[in-house]
Amino acid sequence: MADDVGFGLLLDRAQCLALLRTASLGRVIFTHRAMPAVRPVRFTVVREAAGESIVFAVPDGSPLYAGARGAVVAFEADEFAEDLGAGWFVSLLGQAGEFPDASAAEIACLCPCPSVTGRRFLRIPVETITGHRMVCAAE
Repeated sequence: MADDVGFGLLLDRAQCLALLRTASLGRVIFTHRAMPAVRPVRFTVVREAAGESIVFAVPDGSPLYAGARGAVVAFEADEFAEDLGAGWFVSLLGQAGEFPDASAAEIACLCPCPSVTGRRFLRIPVETITGHRMVCAAE
């Protein structure tokens, strides 16, 4: 697809989801105390009857849990070469909520923490998704 005003090649939904499946660290953008906040999370992409969702673990009672649950949030993941000359980024929007199948979330969770005590699993259904692939042109 065409360049999107300097942000690289615009990717379609399937390409965006395929790239998300290759990543394990992303950022949730939410509101905390009426201000924008960003937290890194380990995540996985889960296919559900209604479509794909991003699922991640958060500490119960954390600002992320309180600010994201039931709210429309943004999510972003990316991967770039060390020299930043090539890479991709994917952003999505969705209303975050509890992930209903905690056992599946525990299996899918890539969090290095050995205990799931005190953690809740949130999901962001992929409602709106955009992505770009960037490649430096040879001079």
